Amino acid sequence: MNPQQPSLYLASSSPRRAELLTQIGVCFEVLQCSIDETASASETPAQYVSRMAMQKASEGFRVMAELSKSPLPVLAADTIVVVNEKILGKPESEEHAADMLRQLSGTTHNVMTAVTVMSERGVDTVISDTRVEFRDVSEAEASAYWQSGEPGDKAGGYGIQGMGAIFVARIEGSYSGVVGLPLAETGGLLQSVGIRCL
Repeated sequence: MNPQQPSLYLASSSPRRAELLTQIGVCFEVLQCSIDETASASETPAQYVSRMAMQKASEGFRVMAELSKSPLPVLAADTIVVVNEKILGKPESEEHAADMLRQLSGTTHNVMTAVTVMSERGVDTVISDTRVEFRDVSEAEASAYWQSGEPGDKAGGYGIQGMGAIFVARIEGSYSGVVGLPLAETGGLLQSVGIRCL
């Protein structure tokens, strides 16, 4: 971690988001936050992912105050994989993970990441929506991928920054957004609250 003073709180325990923020030169402190991530039947995927990011940021703001920490902006994000308007969460078993890969195999899906920055000035949220095309994935590959241990905590059951990249034929949009934090959009939000990147 950068020894300089943090300019931001990250309301996420995701090592991938921490790595991406570090990549663009932002010094931050992680706040451990948990919320109910149950989707409402009436929500669209975009509404759901936006609500999750905003609730995580709000919880981060609450934790910041509860711990009497210096008041700084709070950044939170949420990532979902969407196939035919259906949200694929994190796999609960090998069978569940294999079913997800069957749905993604040979098709194009969307990865949406919502980013919220909450500060004393207010709240702002942006959504990155990236189209990801998978090549055909065999049952043997799906099983071997599960055995690697990588997909267990990943939305949609794969990680584009790891071994899951072998399934990706092409993407249209933000690579970092698929990983979990779209850097162009995040940089814009941070600049709006006076936080410099780079």
